[in-house]
Amino acid sequence: MVECCDRGIEFAVAVVLRAEGSTPCKAGAKAIIDASGSVLAGTIGGGAVEAEAQRRGLEAIRCGGPRVFDFHLQGEATEGAEPICGGTMGVLLDPTAARSRPAYADAASARQNRQRGLLLTTVAGSDDPRVAVRFLAESAALTYEGFPGVEALRAALKQEEPQLRVLDSPPARERLEVLVEPLVPKPRLLIVGGGHVGQAVAMQASFVGFEVSVIDDRPEFTRPGLFPEGTTACCGPVEEQLARYPFSPDTYVVLVTRGHQHDAAALRVSLRQPVAYLGMIGSRRKVLLMREDFLRAGWATAAEFDRVYAPIGLDIGSLTVPEIATSIVAQLIAVRRRGHSPRIPLPGGV
Repeated sequence: MVECCDRGIEFAVAVVLRAEGSTPCKAGAKAIIDASGSVLAGTIGGGAVEAEAQRRGLEAIRCGGPRVFDFHLQGEATEGAEPICGGTMGVLLDPTAARSRPAYADAASARQNRQRGLLLTTVAGSDDPRVAVRFLAESAALTYEGFPGVEALRAALKQEEPQLRVLDSPPARERLEVLVEPLVPKPRLLIVGGGHVGQAVAMQASFVGFEVSVIDDRPEFTRPGLFPEGTTACCGPVEEQLARYPFSPDTYVVLVTRGHQHDAAALRVSLRQPVAYLGMIGSRRKVLLMREDFLRAGWATAAEFDRVYAPIGLDIGSLTVPEIATSIVAQLIAVRRRGHSPRIPLPGGV
């Protein structure tokens, strides 16, 4: 949207304000529609709803004013052209979005710098709606005094889901709808080891929303074609690569190197970093022996070592590489969403 503004492109933004029931896209989905009616970027679900948004978006551009329409996906015949998902979508078409360039630019900058914040899209009035967009950094959101209030903003950030808040009774003089969109950086996943398991973990983790990096000391296991688009793959001595990595509280670390010596070296560097998750592949026997070595050498206390998810993954009986990757990524999701995950116990109850 910022690029469209800077290039002088005439456009309208289609924004899903609400989605009830079964719908192809949820609240917050966006598409940019140009003056020819074409979708330049994004989507609000494709099919009939997007076609209707394109038609109405073209009208909104010609008229110069925002419009809101409801689209019902409640056709009854599977062989017909009507959508049959069964839900309802409320869609805003805003041809005045260029006026909100500063807010979109701030949001883009925050995303680029991995900063948390919120994008508030306010629609005032029903018949002739007016649209205002503002970006709030997380610190500003916690002291925000306008509608929908601090608690609503906190809830959106915590749940990481867009929420529509409506004020249509006193003290409001007119109906207000505010779409609260949390802008939360993707959690970082650092995979140490670009072998078959590392590749499978990268693929699945990327699909569920992690920003993936892979390091390995073997060039053949850091080739970009091995990993999903957007993955950062670095080749070099693992300990040196780890020493330069920007660990943070939203970093998840998966150690799946080609041998226990390499895992141990990577674990020594990673063990005391401020990460959300640290997991290491290996049999129960390997992990128990490594634990004894670390405690004996003073490389870790019992409490420090025991926060490592090792053996890594959920105990789902996985055997194949894709199954092992699934067990690992499922554990990552559990830690991300719940703050903890079941562990595979070591012998002796350790």
